[in-house]
Amino acid sequence: MADVIWGLATSHVPSIGAAMDHGKTDEPYWKPLFDGYAPARKWMQDHRPDVAVVIYNDHANSVGLDLVPAFGLGTAERYPVADEGWGRRPVPPVIGSPELSAHLVRELIDDSFDIATFNQLDVDHGLTVPLSVYCPDPGDAWPCAVVPLLVNVIQYPQPTAARCYALGQALGRAIRSFPQDLRVAVFGTGGMSHQLAGARAGMINEPFDRMFLETVESDPARLTALTREDYIREAGTEGLELIMWLVMRGALGPNIRRISDGYHVPASNTAAGIALFEVMDRNGSVVG
Repeated sequence: MADVIWGLATSHVPSIGAAMDHGKTDEPYWKPLFDGYAPARKWMQDHRPDVAVVIYNDHANSVGLDLVPAFGLGTAERYPVADEGWGRRPVPPVIGSPELSAHLVRELIDDSFDIATFNQLDVDHGLTVPLSVYCPDPGDAWPCAVVPLLVNVIQYPQPTAARCYALGQALGRAIRSFPQDLRVAVFGTGGMSHQLAGARAGMINEPFDRMFLETVESDPARLTALTREDYIREAGTEGLELIMWLVMRGALGPNIRRISDGYHVPASNTAAGIALFEVMDRNGSVVG
């Protein structure tokens, strides 16, 4: 049977990827951010999964605004890297896990979640930057297969925080019911507080971000009580991406141990957070 072994929450700011791609990680502007990644990266290197389920949002690169599903899951064997207008990132294409994807689609639909399926999908920075946070030097191939899980955080009305957390719980059940022995990591991406346009462009709400970093571990149900309007007011229009962290958190289950976390302002015009959790069983033993 498959196991969920750890979860990673991380921002997916495109300039984070650009800093890695262009060798700028040791520059004064970027070094504090990447120094904060170091403990999580070292631990993840020693606890590599077979598959990563990456929860992210497309940024109108593969999914146009004429058709926006609330939730979608990739079922392809391979996911090319999207050209977002300035050429493709110099990272490998993403290799899928079609058998696990098909299982997850069926189980989630049977669990009353209407999941769109993407048999072809180019993946943008929302997915590739978190993979680079995990593995900054993949060489010719990423170290694990990937199942993309897309969440609409752009087109109103977005799914509620409560629905995202429930999706994560269903995702965890679906992964654990897969009959093959697989070690699965779950990534929740996006956030933290930021707003890209309008009168509040450039806003950062550090008290809210730090509350979220603590509460997503200790009391995620409290975060599900916040409405989408609460998230937008406190974290900005793009800070609503934090609901994707709740999908990850729901998939991990109740018993987790925090391995590492970090918070940095700014990464571009965004508050960048990272949190890494190991999954424990009810007896306090490490899963997988």
